[in-house]
Amino acid sequence: MAAEIQPQPQARKPCLLSKIDAFQEVVSTAVIIPKEDGVISVSEDRTIRVWLKRDSGQYWPSIYHTMPCSDQLSPLPLFQEFVLSEDYNKMTPARTYQAHQGRVTVVLFVLEMEWLLSTGQDKNFTWHCSESGQLLGTYRTAAWVSGLQFDVETRHAFVGDQSGQVTILKLEQDLCSLVTTFKGHTGNVTALCWDPVTRVLFSGSSDHSIIMWDIGGRKGTAIELQGHNDKVQGLCYASHTRQLISCSSDGSIVIWNMDVTRQETPEWLDSDSCQKCEQPFFWNFKQMWDSKKIGLRQHHCRKCGQAVCGKCSSKRSTIPLMGFEFEVRVCDSCHESISDEDRAPTATFHDSKHSIVYMHYEPTTGNLLTSGTDKIVKVWKSTRSVCCLETGW
Repeated sequence: MAAEIQPQPQARKPCLLSKIDAFQEVVSTAVIIPKEDGVISVSEDRTIRVWLKRDSGQYWPSIYHTMPCSDQLSPLPLFQEFVLSEDYNKMTPARTYQAHQGRVTVVLFVLEMEWLLSTGQDKNFTWHCSESGQLLGTYRTAAWVSGLQFDVETRHAFVGDQSGQVTILKLEQDLCSLVTTFKGHTGNVTALCWDPVTRVLFSGSSDHSIIMWDIGGRKGTAIELQGHNDKVQGLCYASHTRQLISCSSDGSIVIWNMDVTRQETPEWLDSDSCQKCEQPFFWNFKQMWDSKKIGLRQHHCRKCGQAVCGKCSSKRSTIPLMGFEFEVRVCDSCHESISDEDRAPTATFHDSKHSIVYMHYEPTTGNLLTSGTDKIVKVWKSTRSVCCLETGW
């Protein structure tokens, strides 16, 4: 008998490490403390809590602080800065930032610049100096912002809003200028993730899709990733393994292999008749009259983009390199050209067993955190399967 090591596709599988379920309300934001077995959570009941893992393996609250509120229904348009003691047993308020006229939606701390970026439902994007607390500037956005990222090297801020638009802003010490805007989502932007190494921006949306924008390539490339059946709630990128982690409201966690050459989806072509059989579509009255034929409904092949009728696009197929991990409509000729190798999946799918509202990834440990509508925070370990052992005679 001989043993042979057979290499298998490398894949990450989230393994549940711990659950924290001592919350009265949904946790809207939480982070894993780097180099420490701990979690900092911010809940809808306005409490900030620090959780440390005990010898029993359970997380227990170390300290907590309650944010001020004008009334129970209307949180104040501010955010606070705290100083944590080295043993995480004391939290001291340091500064309060009166930054917005509406609820604060995103706060981002840029350590290298000592800047605090923030957005609110008042449609304002602001940045403060964290050292002095001084307001450096404000920019008015088209809609209230739900996603925010920053590139330290170029000082570009990426702003995703409720209109589905992503705006790139150039920040100076006290100046802000519009670089460009782009829109590829049919729903509002719900999450952004920036990889400064490959200079790629990922955007997730309520339209269930993810778009990979090649900012650094300067070619205008936009790659779609279709692997969710509900609103995308979080995006994280593991640069050392070149994997994108996404989650959605239905509880799914998808891990995408980005170390493959992906293809742009084609533009949908316009036509008054099927571009395969030339039968008229139902609005083409002239051709219907001339040919004495009933008009057909228009569809589009997801692989070539041609306008086709139902008869000429009766097949379905996955096209993973185009981002379609689920079966989509393709014309019959494209279906014949797609090989089994082309259908090989480039993503793995996992069930978190709770409706996710927020996700955080800690790159130094590879741990993942999800918060759900069930008022539970889960901490996951990403494990890698490299090979399996097969035996034979």
